[in-house]
Amino acid sequence: MKNYIFLLFAGFTFSVAQSQEISDAMRYAQDNLNGTARFRAMGGAFGALGGDLSSINVNPAGSAVFANNQITITLSTFNTKNDSNYFGTNTSASDSSFDMNQTGGVFVFRNQNPASDWKKFSTAINYENMNNFDNSVFSAGTNPTNSIAKYFVNYANGVPLDVLQNSSYSELDHGGQQAYLGYQGYVINPVTNLPNNMQYTSNVTSGGNYHQENSIYSNGYNGKLSFNAATSYKDKLFIGINLNSHFTDFTQSTSFYEFNNNPLSTDYTVKNLRFDNNLHTYGTGFSFQVGVIGKITNEIRLGLAYDSPVWYNLSDEFSQKLVAVSANTINELPPDVVDPNIINYYAPYELDTPGKITGSFAYVFGKTGLISIDYSIKDYGNTQFRPENDPYYREVNNEMSNTLATSGELRLGGEYKIKEWSLRGGYRFEESPYKNGTTIGDLNSFSGGLGYNFGMFKLDFSYTNAQRNSQQPFFNQGFTDGARINTTNNNFSMTLLFEM
Repeated sequence: MKNYIFLLFAGFTFSVAQSQEISDAMRYAQDNLNGTARFRAMGGAFGALGGDLSSINVNPAGSAVFANNQITITLSTFNTKNDSNYFGTNTSASDSSFDMNQTGGVFVFRNQNPASDWKKFSTAINYENMNNFDNSVFSAGTNPTNSIAKYFVNYANGVPLDVLQNSSYSELDHGGQQAYLGYQGYVINPVTNLPNNMQYTSNVTSGGNYHQENSIYSNGYNGKLSFNAATSYKDKLFIGINLNSHFTDFTQSTSFYEFNNNPLSTDYTVKNLRFDNNLHTYGTGFSFQVGVIGKITNEIRLGLAYDSPVWYNLSDEFSQKLVAVSANTINELPPDVVDPNIINYYAPYELDTPGKITGSFAYVFGKTGLISIDYSIKDYGNTQFRPENDPYYREVNNEMSNTLATSGELRLGGEYKIKEWSLRGGYRFEESPYKNGTTIGDLNSFSGGLGYNFGMFKLDFSYTNAQRNSQQPFFNQGFTDGARINTTNNNFSMTLLFEM
């Protein structure tokens, strides 16, 4: 017979064990295209143009291109739809939000000395929501072979049985906690009942064809506050620098459900279970950018910019709960609920995202229009958790170095003016950051918009559509099956611009 054990510890525990994975690093290493409506409409291709507050996020020399002081505010709607395919079953989920994703101002100071070649100096401050984390993903299907029990078996193998019997959840590291949940929920069984047993097997009803559902709900933001300074030499060479403060707050709740109708025996085996995980990550970071823009002729502009890594200091809070239902040929037992009611506070850690180099070209057709091209290079293999001498981080860093690739990003933009109206379009392509090209696939994005100049102020609108495929495992060890996800992002932005 079973011994029913219900853990109801209340309070908090501090843990030195890490649970960070590559997907956590990629959440902050990848850039998203946000900013003013004009910037978004033209695909973000502003590295050789400047003259837009969001352009300083590509090339900080862009603020010296401004002719007058300017203040902008941008409001945006974000809609994300995720179409999932898991073992042939198609599901869909979506999430929508509204945000003031950009605001800032630039101030231009002209040199009153006509003999000086340094014609003006500019300063700017700009806030942008670099990533909106509001998202919802639902995957469901019938797995013909694998049960989530493999996840718990993988963590339990190597852990002595007496540790799982005589320890509390709060006394164990991350791996031990996963084994503890599986054992106390009767999802896994020891091979022998000896205290030094370190091998375990699945207690889920065998036979395959496991119906599985995985729900992911996330929200939060990754904000960037830039302090910019730039100058102009003979109105031909523009030089600028940004000092950036980053801050992030991310929450994610996942719920995995498994059920099977396989034939039962006289022994109790797990018929269905639900495994919930909740993560909260928050912290701050710092980065800098330097850039130059050269006005080669009245029509041709060239730009070059360097983005430093973002040096983040992050903290994680993590909690879990497991509910499993067992049955045999005679009856079904009440649910085994393993809810430690504990929040794991992991030791603060550092994350260094990769730096980036951007080269740009623009051709300006007088006052009637322009075309612009940006190309950026980023080596995602340089992403690192710190401290590097930590054995766990060293292992994850090596995995990122071997798994992640150097990625190129192409941005194209154009604008055509008809009196007070401006018509805009853009395209963005970003290569996969993974060497296999499938964990996170290539991104394709199309955009368009228009603006109207009222004189003292301008009003701009944009629409952006971006699509990307991915296939990431539900769990990182033991049970690594995952759904194929097609993600579509639709964004509408409106920018109100005041010129002084």
